[in-house]
Amino acid sequence: MIGWWGMVPMLSADTHAEFDPGDRTALLKIAQRSISHGLEKGIPLPVDPNGFSEKLRLERASFVTLNRLGNLRGCIGHLKAIQPLVSDVAENAFSAAFRDPRFTPLKNSELEGLELHISVLSPAIPIEFKSQADLLEKLRPGVDGLILKMGRQQGTFLPSVWDSLPDARSFLQHLKLKAGLAQDYWSDDISFFRYQTESFASSFDNTPV
Repeated sequence: MIGWWGMVPMLSADTHAEFDPGDRTALLKIAQRSISHGLEKGIPLPVDPNGFSEKLRLERASFVTLNRLGNLRGCIGHLKAIQPLVSDVAENAFSAAFRDPRFTPLKNSELEGLELHISVLSPAIPIEFKSQADLLEKLRPGVDGLILKMGRQQGTFLPSVWDSLPDARSFLQHLKLKAGLAQDYWSDDISFFRYQTESFASSFDNTPV
């Protein structure tokens, strides 16, 4: 397998190419090292942002998704920028591996076949709409990540979810369910925000370095 510094990031179609190959590889390495550190120490990898490029030191929101043998194995992230991007990726990689409540904590035996997917989010922008039909018309399949907020209930789908839910109506219905609402729920108080992502991925490399 390819060593950490030799990782070849695989870009998804939703990318805006904001990050150069070196930055993408550095983030993938940090995500992998944080998971390995979690297996050994039980905590995320401590990261000093000063050792990274300016873009990776900026406060940005990210999600880390883990897939294994074609199936989701964990996905955790932040919708708002709260810390340097490189620190956010390290924290979210650890959380996706060990804190996603839908799964048991990752084991060493599961590293074979594991894939890392990092999504860096743009700032979320509110969507103005007059009705559900109007909202559906304004959604951009394959481009928009969507945040739903209704009182204390909230849910989001990354743009990659369009791969499995390509129809806007179905996308919205499943997002409502994720937020704990009925799929046909509607209220004048419901709000939506859109964002885009730059995403890249690599297979997990368990080769010691």
